[in-house]
Amino acid sequence: MEKFRDSWQQCFPPAPTFTGKSLSRQDGRVFIVTGGNSGIGLALIKLLYPTGAKIYMASRSKERAEAAIASVIDEATAGNGGKPVEGAGTITFMPLDLNDLTTIKSSVAFFASRESRLDILWNNAGIAGAPVGTKTAQGLEGHTGTNCVAPLLLTQELAPLLRNAAASSPPGATRVVWTGSLSIESFSPPGGVDISLLDRLNGDAKGTQDSPRDYGMSKTGNWFLAVEGARRWGSETAPGKGDALVSVAENPGQIDTAAYKHQSKLMMKFIRPTMYPPKMGAYTMLFAGLSPDIGLKQNGAYVLPFGRLQTKSTRRDIVKAIEDGKAQEYWTWCENIYKSYI
Repeated sequence: MEKFRDSWQQCFPPAPTFTGKSLSRQDGRVFIVTGGNSGIGLALIKLLYPTGAKIYMASRSKERAEAAIASVIDEATAGNGGKPVEGAGTITFMPLDLNDLTTIKSSVAFFASRESRLDILWNNAGIAGAPVGTKTAQGLEGHTGTNCVAPLLLTQELAPLLRNAAASSPPGATRVVWTGSLSIESFSPPGGVDISLLDRLNGDAKGTQDSPRDYGMSKTGNWFLAVEGARRWGSETAPGKGDALVSVAENPGQIDTAAYKHQSKLMMKFIRPTMYPPKMGAYTMLFAGLSPDIGLKQNGAYVLPFGRLQTKSTRRDIVKAIEDGKAQEYWTWCENIYKSYI
């Protein structure tokens, strides 16, 4: 009954309380939204654009990103009576291909050549429900490689710039946001992640074998990375430095996006009426990144749709795995995979 109630509340959550109207000016702050050219990421950028922030839309396709950037500006202008939005931010395309570890350092170099700080990184991009055989350029199981291994490498490479921002910002304002899912509760194996299984899939370069399970493991992996990131980055690098970071995970909700493109039309016919538009998922991400309800004391928190802190997970096996050091083990496992590409 408890698990049913938890799933029901995640599928049919209360209305968001932290929206675009809740935002203060973000002048001088720098944000990266991965996968920002569509879906929830694009909806988030639309909310951030009027605040004056410098926003980097990280995606694989420059053409699609530039079209998405134009759509954000056009929509904001139309909503302002046809006039440019005074005090609006800037949006810049940032090349990023999470399918190929060899490209990550060049993406970071692109950003670092333009900015000396990073205030919030939303690790939003990823794949879901990929077909059997899906694997990355390095032969990793597609979901874990794209959703976890590459984003951790990206985040680690950006960490010095995050620390720079934290040192000149209020405590808890500089954050890394990881993306979870209800699939953690529904489909991940006992303990959340089966590393030995992933080793076999990666070793044989078989790619995805059980799409719901493999996706669920990758989303649990994001939760693990959020918790371990909080442990590693949640303290100052030196007394008085003031450069501690917040690392949290969030489940944006059951959102109708291109993430479901691999699902059958019949299945989508039944589940689409229960889904929400991307803007609702963006409110969850907005809460995770900017809500004053999150700070260093809430480091490692899990955010539920559409912007509320989880107080208790029904997946007690995963909670116990975290307590037993599984998040740290998973982090190290990811590092060992990408260490050749640093």
